[in-house]
Amino acid sequence: MRRHHRIVVELSVQILRQAMTDSGERRCDTIPVRLALRCLLPHCPERWPLTTFWESAGQSNEIGRAQGVTAAFNGIVRQLRRTGVWSDLD
Repeated sequence: MRRHHRIVVELSVQILRQAMTDSGERRCDTIPVRLALRCLLPHCPERWPLTTFWESAGQSNEIGRAQGVTAAFNGIVRQLRRTGVWSDLD
């Protein structure tokens, strides 16, 4: 993968990870989160975790939002690992 694409994936994962951390306290359906999800779209064969992340990020219920965002984030990272664009070891 080209350096540019690798950087975009890394930044997108960082944005989503921060949103996941913040999701227990406040809504995280922000423009940076939306852009990060859009940047990861070509690298995720299944769209459900991306859609679930966005839908959960906008929930008003704190527990439901945090659980939904966390589950979706794990699904996104799993797909990125499977497609070879993300490794926690880098």
